[in-house]
Amino acid sequence: MKRSVATALAGLIAAGAGCARAVNYLDPDGPLHVHRSEAQASADAKYPGAPFRVVSFNVAYAVEIDKAIAVLRRTPELQGADVLALQEMDAPGAERIASALGFNSVYFPSGVHPKHGRDFGCAVLSPWPLEAPGKVLLPRGARVSGLRRAATAATVVRGGQRVRVYSVHLPAPLSVSGGSRREQLRVLADDAARHEGPALVVGDFNTHDGVAALALAGFSWPTREMGATTRFSFLGLGLLNLAYDHVLVRGLDAVATGVIQDNAGASDHKPIWALLAPPPR
Repeated sequence: MKRSVATALAGLIAAGAGCARAVNYLDPDGPLHVHRSEAQASADAKYPGAPFRVVSFNVAYAVEIDKAIAVLRRTPELQGADVLALQEMDAPGAERIASALGFNSVYFPSGVHPKHGRDFGCAVLSPWPLEAPGKVLLPRGARVSGLRRAATAATVVRGGQRVRVYSVHLPAPLSVSGGSRREQLRVLADDAARHEGPALVVGDFNTHDGVAALALAGFSWPTREMGATTRFSFLGLGLLNLAYDHVLVRGLDAVATGVIQDNAGASDHKPIWALLAPPPR
C-alpha cells in the first residue's frame, strides 16, 4: 500500500477515534508488574520429557477478563500451558488471570492507550519461575495515537530447561509502514540473539506475511498455515478474517498448532496454541 493511501486511511481512523494521543512509557526498565504464585510444582517430577505447550491470547483492551479466564480454564488445548502470552493487557487484568490459573506473571505496559485511558501492553505468564524480566522498546510510534509498542520478555525455567519468551503486539496494519514493522521485528530478533538457548516470539503481529522477517533471524514459523485468528469489522468493509496471531520458534521443533474457534466473546481475537518438542536440558 502506498504511503499516501495508508496515511489517508489512517486519517479516517483518527477522525473516528477523536485524534487522541497515547502516553508512552519509554523507560526501558519499567513500569514493571510482577505476580508470583504461591504454588510451585516440580518440573522434573511432573513433566519428565513432556512437550512445551505455548498459548497466546489478545484479550482486547483487557475488558472481558472473566470470559478469557473461562476459555483458558475449559479448553483442553489451552490447559497445562508452560507459557501464556497475553496482549492488550493492563496490570489488574494480567494479575487476575495469573491468580486464577495459579501462574507467575511479568507485565510491562507500553503506555496509556487513548481508547480507554488505561495501561496497554503485553504479559508473560507461566506456572514455572520467570527470570530476567525484560522490556524491548520497539521503534516507530503509531501514525495517529503516537503509541510506542514494547514487547515483554522473560525466561521460563522448567526444571533444568530454560526458554526465553517474548510476548509481542505490533501496531495495527495502517499505523506504521511495512518497513517500520520489519525494523521492529529486527529489534526483537537482535534482543533474542543476546540470549542463548531456545526462544519464542509469540503474540499479535497485526500482519501475516510480514512475520517472515523473523525467519531471516533463524526463527521457524509453525503457525504460518494455521488459518484466521481474528475477526473484526473495518471501515464498513464487513467482517475480516485475518491470520495475525503467531508463534515463532528458535531452537525447538513444533509438534502441533491450533486456533480455538470459541473464545466465549472475550475478544475479537481467538486464542492460539502450539506444542513444541521438549527443549534441550
